[in-house]
Amino acid sequence: MLAATMIAQRIQQARSSKRARLIRSLAVLPLENMSGDPAQEYFADGMTDEVITMLAKNPTLRVISRTSVMQYKKVHRPLREIAQELGVDGILEGSVGRTGNRVHVTAQLIQAASDTHVWAESFDRDLSDVGSLQNELAQTIAKQVGATTSGPGSPARHISPEAHDAYLLGRYYWFADAGEYEKSRGYFQKAIDLQAEYVAAWSGLADSYAASAMDGQFRPEAVMPKAEAAAKMALEMDDLNAEAHKSMAFIQLFYRWDWKAAERESARALELNPNFADGHHLRSYVLCSLNRMDEAVQEEKKTMELDPFAKPWVLSFALIRARQFDAALNEARLRSVAQPNNASLHHLLSYAYFFKGMEKESEEESERELQLAGEKDQLAEQVQAYRRGGLPAVQARKVDRLRRTAAKQYVSPSDFADAYAELGRKEETIRYLEESYRERSPHLVFLQSDPNFDFLHSDPRYRAIVKKMGLPPAY
Repeated sequence: MLAATMIAQRIQQARSSKRARLIRSLAVLPLENMSGDPAQEYFADGMTDEVITMLAKNPTLRVISRTSVMQYKKVHRPLREIAQELGVDGILEGSVGRTGNRVHVTAQLIQAASDTHVWAESFDRDLSDVGSLQNELAQTIAKQVGATTSGPGSPARHISPEAHDAYLLGRYYWFADAGEYEKSRGYFQKAIDLQAEYVAAWSGLADSYAASAMDGQFRPEAVMPKAEAAAKMALEMDDLNAEAHKSMAFIQLFYRWDWKAAERESARALELNPNFADGHHLRSYVLCSLNRMDEAVQEEKKTMELDPFAKPWVLSFALIRARQFDAALNEARLRSVAQPNNASLHHLLSYAYFFKGMEKESEEESERELQLAGEKDQLAEQVQAYRRGGLPAVQARKVDRLRRTAAKQYVSPSDFADAYAELGRKEETIRYLEESYRERSPHLVFLQSDPNFDFLHSDPRYRAIVKKMGLPPAY
């Protein structure tokens, strides 16, 4: 009887092992917060994020990024459906509970096609040992699916519970819908104050500064040097950290305009973490600035494979920059079927129609964008402007709105350059591009790839800006 039981167990183990080997792509669903305290959601989300980051370092396993799996938080749907939407073979789900100084994590691995459990385990650790728990979990999953581990990683570092908590709060606000960079920056700084050698916090601090310049919240000179200093600090502490290399690549591309350094740093980030969706996205930007458009499009395809829901517009935008307008339209339409309420996709559709000379369709998509974004006043003004004077009236209204905003707060000159370019007004466009150059506006790296500026390519003043930036000429 005992022998029969052992044989049955071995057969079951063999079947589980076979199912595990069928898993070549994985989604880690948001860990359920079992603390009994809604205020601990950030901790559960942060644990999910860090487990994904550790698993993503395996080059033979495709791991879906955090921003695409978070839409399934507290959504109880058949796992097979979720796996199909994300295009993965396996699902990792579980829970995390935090009580006092103890953390309890449960996890189970499921083979999606057969909807069968492959493996399950629970872990108990002290808060001060959370890092080793995450590492053990990631290594166990990698072994279960037969994934090849990556090259030499960063040495294990002890992070105090207080610093880790501050860092997780920084990540929580970094991923907030409104992009609360200032709040996230405050928590990253707190984590650093508590533990100066916290590499991930330095990288997060660099990104929060850089993103606020990219979004036009601050003049580049006000925040980019701080971002650069933080990125340098992260790399000095850990040269094997993919996020730190990505942070530095961002600085080299959008602030230093050092194209070779940006290419080198972006490539290194992906060597260290081949499943780094944001790394592929940034790499696409680097290649785009170097006029390597086919490669840039391929990188955004990888971004979409790893993170299909977070930035559904990235491939369409790359196709527009490659002047493949029909392909961009098809891609944006396809994504809008999956995300019908995503305003950014309608912005891309409007943009692509504009470059195809399809004014009516461009305006309809722009109005749909404003409607989905809840911009009722802007929508009403735009509809009225279009009825009065067509697309030129809508574009002139955009310039007026920028002027009114600039009277109260900082507006990047690159925004004015874009607006005047849409109107086809060469002198004003050149003037604001020259101002963008003097200010080192981040978006100027797209000077040659943005079809909005194609009508300037023969102008010697435009060519002078390209030359001074050290960009390889595209004409």
